[in-house]
Amino acid sequence: MGGPSAERDVSLSTGHECAKALRTAGFDVVEIDAGPDLVDRLSAARPDVAFNALHGRWGEDGCVQGIFEWLRIPYTHSGVLASALAMDKERTKIAYAALGLPIVESIEVTRDQVQAGHVLTPPYVIKPVSEGSSVGVYLVRAAGDPPPRLNPDLPARLMAESYVPGRELTTTVMGERALTVTDIITDGWYDYDAKYVPGGSRHEVPAQIPRDIFDACMDYALRAHRALGCRGISRTDFRWDEARGLDGLFLLETNTQPGMTPTSLTPEQAAATGISFPELCRWLVEDASCAR
Repeated sequence: MGGPSAERDVSLSTGHECAKALRTAGFDVVEIDAGPDLVDRLSAARPDVAFNALHGRWGEDGCVQGIFEWLRIPYTHSGVLASALAMDKERTKIAYAALGLPIVESIEVTRDQVQAGHVLTPPYVIKPVSEGSSVGVYLVRAAGDPPPRLNPDLPARLMAESYVPGRELTTTVMGERALTVTDIITDGWYDYDAKYVPGGSRHEVPAQIPRDIFDACMDYALRAHRALGCRGISRTDFRWDEARGLDGLFLLETNTQPGMTPTSLTPEQAAATGISFPELCRWLVEDASCAR
């Protein structure tokens, strides 16, 4: 847990919650804050399973998964290839499109291009190609708005994506089963604070949406999970423009390391389908393996 990514604080929260749940489930747990000495600490701990509670770069992009494979430690969640593929939003879209899944128009851009002028017709979103948790996301609402002034710490690869009005929906896949659909309700943009600050958003589980939209989310999430080669759990996020019906439903991304904090969506979806948090964590441990 933890690690050096922009999502370090979220990962620490996920790690602490999962450690408590795993102890409740009867496991002996060692909590490791991933740093440059990670290989030495894993070698000293000699775990039966590495429960991956890292988020963002290095923890969710295939890097730490490669360490687990090298050390022959069975681990949870997705493997090297699926993690690297899902973390790259542009390559994820290529996989989606190959299956005919609906995606939003986007282009890859540089920081200089974004700050020089509008790279798409507003409204549009600027986001890093390989980050999560809404880190470094900017919404440009209207043509009269100036181009966003970007944080200099943002990675070099950025994506400009057409903005889809409407609702934020998400579905977790556990193994070969899509759990349910959550409607994420916020007063504004679903940013970092809306995701992680208590009261920042409200979650309607299951979502009270038309049956065809609900069923499509379940189907699309499972197909995305399979297309990317995910293992364990994943969570696919959608935007839905209600005015366009099923034609207004689009996949945004698939998260191979969904948050497991007190405000996170995946534990909430599991609970809604009768799976307690300790049971979910136990299932992940029992699902662990190498060569994922």
